[in-house]
Amino acid sequence: MAPRILHYVNKQLRYYSTSFTSGRNYDAIVVGGGHNGLVAAFYLARAQKRVCVLERRHILGGAAVTEEIIPGYKFSRASYVLGLLRPIVYEDMELKRHGLKVYPRDPSSYTPLHEKNWQSGCARSLILGPHEAQNYQQIAQFSEKDAKAYPQFESQLNRFAEALECLLDCAPPDISRFYSAGFADKIKQLSALRLLAKAVSIVGKDFPKFYELMTAPASKILDQWLESEPLKATLATDSVIGSMMSPSTPGSGYVLLHHVMAQLSGVRGSWGYPEGGMGGVTQAMARAATKAGAQLFTDKQVKTILLGKKNEVVGVETEDGSQLYAKTVLSNATAHTTFLRLLPKGSLPPEFEASIKSIDYRSPVCKINVALKSLPNFKANPNNRDNSVMPHHRCTIHLNCEKTELLEESFLQASAGLIPDKPMIEMTLPSSCDPTLAPPGCHVALFFTQYVPYTLAGGCPWDENAKIEYANKIFNIVEEYAPGFKESVVGYEVLPPHELEKVFGLTGGNIFHGAMSLDQLLILRPSSMKPGPFTPIHGLLLCGSGAHPGGGVMGSPGRLAALSVLTT
Repeated sequence: MAPRILHYVNKQLRYYSTSFTSGRNYDAIVVGGGHNGLVAAFYLARAQKRVCVLERRHILGGAAVTEEIIPGYKFSRASYVLGLLRPIVYEDMELKRHGLKVYPRDPSSYTPLHEKNWQSGCARSLILGPHEAQNYQQIAQFSEKDAKAYPQFESQLNRFAEALECLLDCAPPDISRFYSAGFADKIKQLSALRLLAKAVSIVGKDFPKFYELMTAPASKILDQWLESEPLKATLATDSVIGSMMSPSTPGSGYVLLHHVMAQLSGVRGSWGYPEGGMGGVTQAMARAATKAGAQLFTDKQVKTILLGKKNEVVGVETEDGSQLYAKTVLSNATAHTTFLRLLPKGSLPPEFEASIKSIDYRSPVCKINVALKSLPNFKANPNNRDNSVMPHHRCTIHLNCEKTELLEESFLQASAGLIPDKPMIEMTLPSSCDPTLAPPGCHVALFFTQYVPYTLAGGCPWDENAKIEYANKIFNIVEEYAPGFKESVVGYEVLPPHELEKVFGLTGGNIFHGAMSLDQLLILRPSSMKPGPFTPIHGLLLCGSGAHPGGGVMGSPGRLAALSVLTT
């Protein structure tokens, strides 16, 4: 069939309760059935609380879903790899017992060079993974010096990631509340401060370098350690992924570190493909939450969070006019949606409302989901035989990544409202590991591309023609690296920022529920007036990625919000 945009036909299995009744009372109501909402519901239900989850879409999972967009092809429609999920969440929810299976990627990163960059007798690609000897051999093709420095660089990043990890499983201290709190509450607040001290002790004498990494441009850090491209460009992609910043933007070093915190099976920096797509993660979570006693409802969009006479939470009202009652509501929506759309006007302190309005939700992301009838065959590393899976097919494939300056140029063009000449492209082929995603011999390709503007220059809309034009640009680029790719395309969908916002409720299309910049992290997330999960509204907590510790399929915001309810 001719390649074209096809609209999804969903055949995902769903696990949720069907006994929705208006007027019911609960101990807690969770707004939004994304992964953090399901995690929060599990912990509350496990503590014998009567809890329900209200999801506006027809399927649970938020942005971590699997949908059959094209008949026979199942896509991780938004989020596409797993690595940041906190071990304590995985263990407490017994996700393996509830059906979660993950294929670790080995190797993990593949950067083919465009043939115009080939030099006689020199490397044509860079492949990185968890094995030090193989990494040395690959990097040495470009620089012997970098091959020796890379393990030391990785070791330092891993130690800094370890220092931050102790903060991921603990709610941030609410400084304003500390000074007005009683003695017992002060003690609770001090526990978070003790973890900050522990983080500093892990870093030790390297604290100045840790501080530099947290605040500096990633390009500055990479230049200190390394000299060769495409190694620096490949690493730089992790410093900007999902963020409207370039590697030369201050604070991009932290985004790099955030992704180093991934781990699978105890291997730091490791990512994998869940069997059945990212929906395999959230369906396992839904089973765990249901078994614990939570009630999960789909097609129930919350219209308003109901407040009482003292501005306290009393329940919610859905779009169909139903009302449910509870003294606690946990919102898995973005801070913008939670505070500026779901609450009655005038219910927030003016300073807090102003801080919420100032959150940076800019997104550079356009996701493209593609059905293929054959595997790409890269010029740099040709297939051994037709349609055979090779190690580099299992990786994140980086295109237009020969030099870091290509990322800078793309960022500047998108900032001006333009589609870049050479967009940053991360391509994954999860069907290379998981045969359940496509018909025999066929594959799904997931393109995470940036930078694109939310609004095109001149006010042009992201209409179907614009989406088709952008997809063709991406496919033409892939064709240059892997001839025959375009002919293998069966169908596809394009999700620019406004579509990610519309479909998944991601304000601005931002996958992290707000930029992961230092002015929007820890005690400043979502607001300097009140760190999440806490809010100025009694009984309302923020349990999504807009709260500490931020974005990614991590589960921490949901767990921390639930624990805050249980310990209050």
